[in-house]
Amino acid sequence: QVQLVESGGGLVQAGGALRLSCAASQRTFNNLPMGWFRQAPGKEREFVAAITWGGESTYYADSVKGRFTISRDNAKKTGYLQMNSLKPEDTAVYYCAAAPGPIVRMARGNVDYWGQGTQVTVSS
Repeated sequence: QVQLVESGGGLVQAGGALRLSCAASQRTFNNLPMGWFRQAPGKEREFVAAITWGGESTYYADSVKGRFTISRDNAKKTGYLQMNSLKPEDTAVYYCAAAPGPIVRMARGNVDYWGQGTQVTVSS
């Protein structure tokens, strides 16, 4: 069982930046692809970004491509989501996720482990 804990959310103005972190409880995390999803009020949870366990490949939703960057530091058992040029429509609860298999599979919602979420609010 891998526990994931997100941090780094908050309130930011449009055009600003935030960096989310996802800390894992088990070293098993280092062997798993990880990703980020988000859920805005009244909407379904949607995929944001994913990265392979070694960090060599990444995959992004079109809505965040060029603005968000996913990365990981396996020595620290931690993943990150750098969010730049934030827009009000990026407002959501952001969830860290992990699962074995291809990251495109995770992008379709096939997730074994979820974090509890961290709120990101972007004001206009």
